This record gives sequence, C-alpha cells and structure tokens, in this order.
Amino acid sequence: MSSGYSSLEEDSEDFFFTARTSFFRRAPQGKLRTGQQDVEKEKETHNYLSKEEIKEKVHKYNLAVTDKLKMTLNSNGIYTGFIKVQMELCKPSQTAGKPTPSSNGCMNTLHISSTNTVGEVIEALLKKFLVTESPTKFALYKRCHREDQVYACKLSDREHPLYLRLVAGPRTDTLSFVLREHEIGEWEAFSLPELQNFLRILDKEEDEQLQNLKERYAAYRHKLEEALSQAWKPG
Repeated sequence: MSSGYSSLEEDSEDFFFTARTSFFRRAPQGKLRTGQQDVEKEKETHNYLSKEEIKEKVHKYNLAVTDKLKMTLNSNGIYTGFIKVQMELCKPSQTAGKPTPSSNGCMNTLHISSTNTVGEVIEALLKKFLVTESPTKFALYKRCHREDQVYACKLSDREHPLYLRLVAGPRTDTLSFVLREHEIGEWEAFSLPELQNFLRILDKEEDEQLQNLKERYAAYRHKLEEALSQAWKPG
C-alpha cells in the first residue's frame, strides 16, 4: 500500500495525491455489522454494475461537476476520480519527527481509483502527513445530508469511497468524507490470545468465588440447624 500513493501539487490550496490502479480487490461479501441499509444497498449495487452502467453513471457525474474534478473511465471498467476528506482529529497525532503541514481541520482532495478501499485511503492520508500511529486508530466516515438532517456513519475498511462518490454525485453537501480518530475501547488494545487468557482467569475466579460462597452458606446452614435442634430439645 505504501507504494500505491504518491504526493502531487503540494503548493496548491488543497493537498493532492494519487493512487495507482495496478491492483484490484473484490468488494466484500455479506452485510456490514452496523446494519446500515443504505451502505448494504450501495455495496450490492457495486457488485453487479455492468460496464455500461458504470459508463452511464460516470457520464452523468461529469455533467454535474462544477469544479473540474471529473472522473475518468478506463477500458477495463475501472474508473478514477477525486474525493475530498475533512480531517477532524481531536488531538495531535504522533509524527515521524519531521515538519508536517497542519492536518486537523483541513480539506484534502484525493485522486483515487474505484478499486481503492477505505483502509487504503486512511493509510494514504496518514502517510501524507507523516503520522506514525496505527491506521487502526482512525476511521473514515461518510457524512450525509437528508431532509435537513445530517448524519455520519463509519465505513468498513473494505468499502470503496470513489464508488460512494459516484453514486451520490459530486455535491459535497449531499455526501462528504471525514477522517476521525477511532474510539478504541478498553479491551481492543489486547491481542486475541491475551483476551482468551483473561477469560480463563475470569472463569477460574468465578469458580473459586462460587465455591467460597457455597462453603459460607453451608456453614451458616449448619449453625442454623444446630440452633433449631437445641431449641426443640425438651427442657
């Protein structure tokens, strides 16, 4: 992945970098765990679009473009184009110790391929700003505007952002992308073997606590029975 992106035109107002299209990853099968029906529908459509359907969508997209950031359809059905990503980071990220442009709050224009995934876009953004933290600490969200309401949903790492852009059209007030720090829970920092070991420890402690509790109640029951037997003895 690190060889798949290169920097371009850093002197321009937006930061551009492009993705090579020499690799291809199939769209993921199944449903998103988040249960977002709109995302599932888009993924299903992506799996079955013919070259003619893609051609028609790209043509309509380019007719609606107002900023010259059009899409290009290749003969093999793969298309390239631009997405804009807003950086919304809550805290300064660790860098490689080199001077970097301020990333938080800026809008980045990315030139990518329809085969590029969300995970690859995240890696490319981190590489662009020399961020050394793990890509798993970050997530790409799509922000949608519907009926005067705005909502954001986290995208799967294997979603294809350019396809989402194509379906939604070029207007960023309809669909935009946001990079945020991924909220990592208390246990997500541990490996699977460590978590399994924790479960074994918990099971052992639970058994010990249950055994201690049973012994305490058995002793209490014995004392009650002794007291009852003494009370019923004839005087």
